[in-house]
Amino acid sequence: MTVDIEAAVAALTGAYDTGVPCPPLRDRLLPAGDAAAAYAVQRATVAGWSAVGRRRVGAKIGLTSPAVQAAFGVYQPDFGVLFADMAVPDGDEVDLAGLIQPRVEAEVAFVLGADLPDGPATVVDVLRATDFLLPAIEIVDSRITDWDISIVDTVADNASSGLFVLGDRPVPAASVDLRECGMVLESAGEPVSVGAGAACLGNPVHAVAWLASTMAAAGDPLRAGDIVLSGALGPMVPVTPGAAYEARIAGLGTVRTRFSAKPAGRSGDGESGEGR
Repeated sequence: MTVDIEAAVAALTGAYDTGVPCPPLRDRLLPAGDAAAAYAVQRATVAGWSAVGRRRVGAKIGLTSPAVQAAFGVYQPDFGVLFADMAVPDGDEVDLAGLIQPRVEAEVAFVLGADLPDGPATVVDVLRATDFLLPAIEIVDSRITDWDISIVDTVADNASSGLFVLGDRPVPAASVDLRECGMVLESAGEPVSVGAGAACLGNPVHAVAWLASTMAAAGDPLRAGDIVLSGALGPMVPVTPGAAYEARIAGLGTVRTRFSAKPAGRSGDGESGEGR
């Protein structure tokens, strides 16, 4: 089939602008399984956003958890770009009107104090370059109807990114056993997702090394000051309007967010698909 990058970009940006999800891109505008074409769509979309003044602040890794991979039959990680206007202060309320079908997941955020290599990166490179860690909640979202995604759909859609919330107590990387760190995501005092660092490609540091190597190969290496969301530590959870969520990650502390009572979608009646 013909690859239609321009039409894929238009479909996704239209969904962002209207709050109405679009049909899957695979087998319609992009060949199924063609990750290279999907990343071309992502780059074009990111370039458009940058041209209108959105400021890049880092990157996110997706599809790191075996549970999430199995849910979609996608057994490889992906990545997307973080912008400054995606950041939500710890504890603030998120207006669901700006999202379509959001989910939350708990992650470890790496904040880099030095550049990572322009070539393959090792775990040691990542640890040396990391200034500090923070607990994070990623609010993922999809512009694809009912989260009916493949690797092509999610990559093109900036790795199904939405917003992110960072804790405000920096922790040195050397003080945390990231493989063993346990995570509990709670709502109304009840656990809704549990996991540990090992669920994220075996260790969140491994995930960041993968990202650094992959982005360097694409000519866009990670640099000092970048925020990196390293991937889910447990299953993602559909957002309930009016609910609050708090993530506790051993050794890193807590981070929290809450959502407006009005359902997602520009008109207030947006659909919410199942899981990512």
